[in-house]
Amino acid sequence: MPATATAAVGLAALLDYLVAEPPGRIHPVALFGRVVTPLDRTWARPSLVGAGVALGLPLLASGVVFGVVSALAPVPPLAALAAGLVLFSTVSLRMLLDEARDVVSLTTEDLPAARTRLLSLAGRDAASLSAPEVRSAAVESLAENLADGFVAPLLAFTLVAPVSLAGGAAAATWVKAVNTLDSMLGYPHKPHGTASARLDDLTMWLPARVTAVLLALSARDLRALSRAREQTSNPPSPNSGWPMATLAAGLSLRLEKPGVYVLDFGAPPSASDARRARTLVGRTGWLALVLSGVVVWF
Repeated sequence: MPATATAAVGLAALLDYLVAEPPGRIHPVALFGRVVTPLDRTWARPSLVGAGVALGLPLLASGVVFGVVSALAPVPPLAALAAGLVLFSTVSLRMLLDEARDVVSLTTEDLPAARTRLLSLAGRDAASLSAPEVRSAAVESLAENLADGFVAPLLAFTLVAPVSLAGGAAAATWVKAVNTLDSMLGYPHKPHGTASARLDDLTMWLPARVTAVLLALSARDLRALSRAREQTSNPPSPNSGWPMATLAAGLSLRLEKPGVYVLDFGAPPSASDARRARTLVGRTGWLALVLSGVVVWF
């Protein structure tokens, strides 16, 4: 079992590096989104429906994964392959890094194009953002998506896989499903998404803080955590402030979402600063993968 779980982590890491994402037409997250879309409408009893969606759909998705990987358990190589494919579909590092690289490059070449491209990373109105503000948004998204879209499912797999490979794959799937529901439904104007947003807040509590620790380790600056702690509550999210503030503190940057929050540890990011942030996030992701592979081995 330990070798099988470690092989699954290694396969997921290799596929993320080589492929970045599964094709959209067969991407499990995209397929899950197609199940959610018909439920994203006005309901007579939005709280009841929302609770059912938030609890039921992640359990359904993780149950299917658990069943498939469990069925392959008698043949360890196939079980490792299945678990690795599941983990690959739930984590995303290379695509995050590639999108951030392109946005940052565009800020020095074509600011209107950079504002448009930013929508692939951050859901905010970028029409009037300056180049430093676009770069700030890209750096913030690097930190937040590292926690939500990479460390969170990987951490779930790491905690459960030593006990059950199928359980680890199911746990990663559950976390990804919860986060997907929040990204689709978790907005104030969608009362049927309130339960999804609250569940996501609870689910991401630990990954956000683990990501902050990993960022500080990768920056070789553990004091960045104590400096960041003073400003982690500035963003309205109960979790995103941890990775964002730690990244900003570790690189002495000022990150700002105009009219919403400021994380002030230095100057607004230049293109060079944003590239340094991207490098640090990439290094942190690989550190997380190595640690996961070691943990599930023992």
